[in-house]
Amino acid sequence: MAKKNLREKISSGLLILDGAMGTQLMARGIEAGICNEMLNIESPEIILDIHRSYFEAGSDAVYTNTFGANEISLGRHNFAEKAEQINAAAVKIARKAAGNDRYVIGDIGPSGEFLKPLGMLEPEKLKSIYARQAKSLYEAGVNGFIVETFMAVDEAKVAAEAVKSVCSLPVFATLAFDAAGADFKTMMGVSVEKVIDEFSALGVDALGFNCGTLKMEQYLQLAEKFAKLLNKQTPNIKLGASGIGKHIALIAKPNGGKPELVDGQAIYKLSDKDFGDWMAKIHNAGAVLVGGCCGTTPAHIKAMAEKLES
Repeated sequence: MAKKNLREKISSGLLILDGAMGTQLMARGIEAGICNEMLNIESPEIILDIHRSYFEAGSDAVYTNTFGANEISLGRHNFAEKAEQINAAAVKIARKAAGNDRYVIGDIGPSGEFLKPLGMLEPEKLKSIYARQAKSLYEAGVNGFIVETFMAVDEAKVAAEAVKSVCSLPVFATLAFDAAGADFKTMMGVSVEKVIDEFSALGVDALGFNCGTLKMEQYLQLAEKFAKLLNKQTPNIKLGASGIGKHIALIAKPNGGKPELVDGQAIYKLSDKDFGDWMAKIHNAGAVLVGGCCGTTPAHIKAMAEKLES
């Protein structure tokens, strides 16, 4: 396990996260559309290689390859009954890459279904599904959790609440934002203000954004808005486990720039140097936890880490 616990590391002012998993799998010849999470069992050496490449690039922490490892998402590939095994295997792989002084963050993504009344999914059923995933990740040895790439705030809250029902480890939450005029909202119309209002009462450790369809200058504007609102929110947030009020840190994990459609595929053309320069600005705007999402590579993370640590 890492020398400092994850909360102590965040309080130091900088936690460098990893970059994309999906695009790195495709770069290694994995076919799009398969169950990436099943690779934890069938091809663990590929996942281990990706984790190691990010640690070598300067990451302090990696996300487990469990974005779609809830029973609903796995069920679409007929692997629901393997959920516990898949999650535990993912942590084992990431832990092997992390060694004793770096961090493993359990990754929980959306189910792909809608909660009532928009859909048919009952909140309590979904919470139990996420709780089982969180329990598997916790028991396998993660240092904390990320609830990521959500577009609906109700489902994201259910996921965060499920994690908190299982353990007291740090919980981070990120939603995917797009441009909405001069402002930013998720695909489901959720504003930054709504996200902060809803999650501040849950006592999450970090809150922010990942993925989305923004340009880097827009990600910077989004970070500035989050930072300003989170700073205002601090006096009203829930008490931490120690009984002392804690500040919610800002987490930023943007894509490698705005994707361009080339021959039916999303291509990310932002150079690693430019990514590093933009992420330094986003960190200066207030983001403590920084990394990359779709289209980012170990080279992008290395450029960011070198820029920040200089």
